[in-house]
Amino acid sequence: MDREWVLRTLETIAGFSIGENGITRLALSDEDLQARKYITGLMQEAGMALRTDSIGNIIGSLPGSDTAASPVMAGSHLDSVPEGGRYDGVLGVVAGLAAIRRLKEQGKTRRPLELIVFTAEESSRFGFATMGSKAMAGVADLRSWAKAKDSKGVTFMEALAAAGFEPEKIETASRAGESIYAFLELHIEQGPVLEDEGLAIGVVEAVAAPTRLKIKVDGTPGHSGTTPMDSRQDALVAAAQVVMAVRDIASARYSEGTVGTVGNLKVHPGVMNVIPGIAEMWVDIRGVDHESIVDTLQELKDEISIIAEAEGVTISIEVLTSDKPVRLSPLVINAVEAACKDLKISYRRMNSGAGHDAMHMAAIAQSGMIFIPCAGGISHNPEETASPSDIMKGIDVLTRAMRTLAE
Repeated sequence: MDREWVLRTLETIAGFSIGENGITRLALSDEDLQARKYITGLMQEAGMALRTDSIGNIIGSLPGSDTAASPVMAGSHLDSVPEGGRYDGVLGVVAGLAAIRRLKEQGKTRRPLELIVFTAEESSRFGFATMGSKAMAGVADLRSWAKAKDSKGVTFMEALAAAGFEPEKIETASRAGESIYAFLELHIEQGPVLEDEGLAIGVVEAVAAPTRLKIKVDGTPGHSGTTPMDSRQDALVAAAQVVMAVRDIASARYSEGTVGTVGNLKVHPGVMNVIPGIAEMWVDIRGVDHESIVDTLQELKDEISIIAEAEGVTISIEVLTSDKPVRLSPLVINAVEAACKDLKISYRRMNSGAGHDAMHMAAIAQSGMIFIPCAGGISHNPEETASPSDIMKGIDVLTRAMRTLAE
């Protein structure tokens, strides 16, 4: 029954989406709000007391036998990237609820249990990631968030208000002053390591953090047929060199756990017979070693200066976000590892190359993450897949680890 409930719940949530290709459930969209309503109904059925904070984080709780004890939490998010998969984030919410249902059936734990559904983990709609967990950790960037808009011009604050939340009170979502014992997030790996090694569980030790840049190249537009090749200030030619610089510099530091990606590039005016006058690109630099990230950024800035001078263009760099990598709690890591050993489930310790809500929760609670394999390491893609067997093993480990921490 437990397995059928989990798979049925995942399937139902996948139905809250628009479009025919993959899952599109952007933060605070109608589809996201429908999914949130559905999961709150299931939380109520499980006997959880519910509340929603000012940024829309859903918090469900079960009391423990010790009324003075601090809680053990699990959770993740329901929003998706455009045309994404059905397990990213959602699995952590459903698994957390499944684990709490099991623990309730086994008898009251000493510590209270909480399930958290975070708002706006993905940056796809408003350009900022992990907004709900940042607010809960007390590190909300209110000035920047107030300016954030989606592609239709709707601001983040307007979307929050329309959903019935309280954007003017976001600071009250902070739980930084509370005593929280532990937080656990189960997630698909979003990489190929576990599948390649034939392992069921990844015990996450550190979470990589992104530094995101907007790089703008200002050149000189001109006629493609009449402007001599040696007299051009072509913004796209310079941008192409920046793209290669990101790849080459990050590749040289990959052994340190650092990666770099240019995920978007726009050219103006964007017609065939005009030399590009402006090129804008959005760059993601991330890793688990803060010094390596800083060194990568400095090398990139130096290389950009050389490119700008050689091509006769102006290149500006705007830092959009800059988070620090996070080492997770040894206490929680050990609890997850012990659960794998007790259940005789294969595992390895590893790092997360993607950012997650757990990285911010680590500032206010002893935090950890559990990975399960995803086929081909594919994520943020309609082909994202996790096997029912691996899902249930992940829930088994999560349940055992939460019981250990809650007792």
